[in-house]
Amino acid sequence: MRLRLDLHVHTLHSFDCRITIDELLKRCREKELDGFAITDHGTIDGVPEALEKKGNLVVIPGIEVSTGAADVLALNIQEPVSAGLGLAETVEKIHEQGAVTVLAHPHSLFRPVPKDREIIEAKLDALEVANASHLPFKLMQRRNEALAERLKLPATGGSDSHFLETLGRAYTIIETDSKEIDEVVSSIRRGRTEAAGKGVSILEKLRRFGL
Repeated sequence: MRLRLDLHVHTLHSFDCRITIDELLKRCREKELDGFAITDHGTIDGVPEALEKKGNLVVIPGIEVSTGAADVLALNIQEPVSAGLGLAETVEKIHEQGAVTVLAHPHSLFRPVPKDREIIEAKLDALEVANASHLPFKLMQRRNEALAERLKLPATGGSDSHFLETLGRAYTIIETDSKEIDEVVSSIRRGRTEAAGKGVSILEKLRRFGL
């Protein structure tokens, strides 16, 4: 089966977002997504409520972890991972929990891009090719696609949404044999993925910063 999942979503449990779990689930159904990964900054506090209320949606417990070099999405995580560690150490601690690691928005404005060697040595599982919140979207997507192809890493997509309106703007198509979380994340690790969607507008971006 083919699932459409937004693999980079924030809620009010992130310091820079006000989306409730109920709003997130409703919007996901309105967008006809099959589910999402809840990836709040540094916390998994929103995961229990999302799992309790998910119904037939696929909800992957996740977290976004800041390292000294980049941000990492951990998918199917059980416990939070401390921020501020090196990239390789962060990935190692996530892998110890059996979770999948995705390098978040590697190419984006005003952020340093880890060197190829650092990404390879860290043993990341996948790379976020399509991040709807980063401008210019098409340029960043092309650069990330080239990076993923060069390093032979699976590609994912996510909205990185901090506003309800942009939820699902970018997403990942996953070929999987079932909706079980272990099977879904295993399919990501095996590269049975396709990044899809489009970016936010400049006006939507300005709104995020209150302009």
